[in-house]
Formats: sequence, C-alpha cells, structure tokens
Amino acid sequence: MRSPHPLAFHQVDAFTRRVFAGNPAAVYILEDWLDDPTLALIAAEHNLSETAFAVRLAPNRYHLRWFTPSVEVALCGHATLATAHVLLRELALADTPLSFETQRAGALVVHETDGRLWLDLPAYPAEPTTADLSSLAAALGATPSEWRVATNYLAVFDDAATVAALAPDMKVLAPLSADSDRGVIATAAAPADAEYDFVSRYFAPGHGVDEDPVTGSAHCTLAPFWAERLGKHRLAARQISHRGGELACEMVGERVHVGGDAVTVTSGSLYLPTRGARS
Repeated sequence: MRSPHPLAFHQVDAFTRRVFAGNPAAVYILEDWLDDPTLALIAAEHNLSETAFAVRLAPNRYHLRWFTPSVEVALCGHATLATAHVLLRELALADTPLSFETQRAGALVVHETDGRLWLDLPAYPAEPTTADLSSLAAALGATPSEWRVATNYLAVFDDAATVAALAPDMKVLAPLSADSDRGVIATAAAPADAEYDFVSRYFAPGHGVDEDPVTGSAHCTLAPFWAERLGKHRLAARQISHRGGELACEMVGERVHVGGDAVTVTSGSLYLPTRGARS
C-alpha cells in the first residue's frame, strides 16, 4: 500500500553541463531522518553510485549523508554538488554559502561563482608506500609507475592512454578494495594538447561501485598530488569514464575547492510501505 506521505526526489547529473553525462545522484530533502535500514534500501533501489539525504538544521545549513547501493560513505563530492544544485536551483530552499554538516567529513561549504558551484572539501594527500600492491596491479591489468596511499589507493601511470585502456577484473578487485576499505584511483598527466591538466578513473567494486563516473572526493587526493607535481594550485581535471566529467580544482591551504556544473535529469516520488523517523 502506498504511503500517504511520498518522498520526493531529484536525479541530477553532476560535474557536467549536459544530461546523460557526469555522475548521476539521487537527492532527497527530508523533513526528518528515516531509520538507517530504510535509507540503505532507498539507495539500493536507485542503484546509483550514491544517493544523498539531507535534513534542514537552520537556514542555509543541512545535515547530509550519502549511501552507495551497499554502504554509507564518509564523503561524496558529486552527490554533495547534486544536493546543493537541488536546494539552490530546483527548490530554492537555500542561498550560498550553503553549509552541510556531515558525520565523518566535517563541515562542507558550497559557494557559487559565475554560475558554477564550488565545494570546499578536505585535502587527503597521498603518501608514498612500500607495501606490496602487486595484487592490485594485477586486478587493474597494468602496473603503475608509482603507488601512493591516502583514503584511497593512488595508482600513477605514465600516460593518459594507459589509464583510458584499463579494464580491471572487478571480481578480483572487489575483495581487495573491500578488505582495505579503499577504492583505487588511476591517474596520469593529460596529453600536452589537452585543455585539462590530468585525467583519472576511480574503481570501488568493494563498495558496490565498479567504476564511478566522476568522483569529487577522489580529487581531495588528486588535487594536492598534481598541484605539487605540476607546480600550480589551480588545475583542470577530467575523469575519463564512459560518461566522463569535468572538474575545476584549487588548493586553498589544507582544503581543496572543487568546482563543477550540474543538471537535473528527472524528479519524482518514492512510496514507502511504512515510514518511521530514526530514534
């Protein structure tokens, strides 16, 4: 039986200016929190890389959480961008600066400059590692010239073509990423004639996401790495998944500002058989 109080949602493609590109996220602006199992079921039903849930705390201040189809995550950039897009442009419920309180990533602030939304995210610099990561390289199907480790593994390759050609064995990679609770970022400098500075791809099959189309949180590690490597604090990035997406990055102290565009694809209502507020 349908709930008398359907839950409205928007589906937004983030880090793109056109539909059917970038990274899709479902966004729910809730009056009160539902219990965690219900949030997880909703995310699994959408089966997108992330579904975002937000509850208003005060004017221009919301509590924000993100779920993949199988787990809750500590930080998600594209679904944060999608949520800001819905609050600012679809529902007109907020203005910038817009603040999101999160459980594990601290406070995240969204600004708007010249029509582009900017996320203020923590920097997660990757450190060199001497660990034996040959099993990860075998699962990726190519050995990087350099491994680093932060909240994710960072595999640095010599050229963008190698990153583009990667065809990981997800069945092998899934338990490796699940055991370490880390996904794998593959990256390389962009070709000399490109309009961006570096490229990347992101794999997290252990978290229910084989390849994430565009990963804002991965740039918390990518931006500081390439800023140091290239000697510049403002960078243009492209994630070269099948859908693809563009991100602007700027290092500001120990923070990473990630700018991007977003477009709404669809909106609707989800009907729950029962509803309950989280205790």
